Amino acid sequence: MRITPSSNRLSQALREQRLIAPGFGRYFTDHMVVIPFQGGHWQQGELKAYGPLSLDPATSALHYGQAVFEGFKAFVQEGGGVKTFRPHANAERFNRSAARLAMPPLPVDRFIEAADELIRIDRSWIPQNKGESLYLRPLMFATDTCLGVRPSQEYLFVLIASPAGAYFSKGVQPVTVWVSEEFVRAAPGGTGEAKCAGNYAASLLAQAQAQEKGCDQVVWLDAVDREFIEEMGGMNLFFVNQKNGKTIVSTPELSGTLLPGITRSSVLELARELGFDAVERKLGLAQWREEIASGEMTEVFACGTAAVITPVGHVKANGFEMQINKGANGVVTMALREALLAIQYGAVADTHGWMHGVF
Repeated sequence: MRITPSSNRLSQALREQRLIAPGFGRYFTDHMVVIPFQGGHWQQGELKAYGPLSLDPATSALHYGQAVFEGFKAFVQEGGGVKTFRPHANAERFNRSAARLAMPPLPVDRFIEAADELIRIDRSWIPQNKGESLYLRPLMFATDTCLGVRPSQEYLFVLIASPAGAYFSKGVQPVTVWVSEEFVRAAPGGTGEAKCAGNYAASLLAQAQAQEKGCDQVVWLDAVDREFIEEMGGMNLFFVNQKNGKTIVSTPELSGTLLPGITRSSVLELARELGFDAVERKLGLAQWREEIASGEMTEVFACGTAAVITPVGHVKANGFEMQINKGANGVVTMALREALLAIQYGAVADTHGWMHGVF
């Protein structure tokens, strides 16, 4: 990869000012990586100054939506250095998303190399405080200048980075969610398990509706029966039940319409390590209400790269509302959150091989 350092980096004073309260997705580092796909092959990539991309009005992605992306983080380690969390899993999911949209796979080693080089050159942008990180956003989109409805023959891979604070402005406090019974996120045979741009565009109206109802996020139901819980906005949902003396941590089973979250799979493993039963199951809306009302379900939380693990304290829908754990953070939820963060920041040994050393 060709490395062309920026000649116009942000001053140290301005950078440090932005790092005081980075938020999420508000600021971007000095560099980016671009790798073009042309003539049936990935070409030499370049790490260069962050800046606008020049696109023809007929660029295929703007018309037919061939665009996928990923998200993962780099963390400052307690023992020194910086590591990313499960980037190989992100690279593999990126390629599965690309395949679903008839796009070419990017070799995993090139995906990892791009991230490592960007992190190294922009290391001064990595927040140092616990709970903060450097968020990496790889994306790929079709670049043919053609209005024919067909897979593009040319693509562009782009990688950018952004210092990240808390995803939710209130911090680690239970969020309120709205159950959407009017809209659906994905249908069987569709693109639900792919991380493609169109899925998120289709979710924005329901998310706006949730905010109108005083909620932070939307909860999706399945497209066929409009009954089974799927996921929450851009995050996977988990439920904590107490039954027959056991703590059961569950999440909706993958069905082709849910995003197979990397944090989701990590939480299932961590739950078992902490001594909980961890299962995937179908959970209907009526059953969800019954388990909350009976007291069997004691906690609900969402998880994802950006939000890490975030408690859900209140559920709203047409005709009913539910409060969970008296609107407080749950013991199991916070134990899982702390266990995950301890691995990500290097406070405990990474026995899973999840952390990838950058420097």
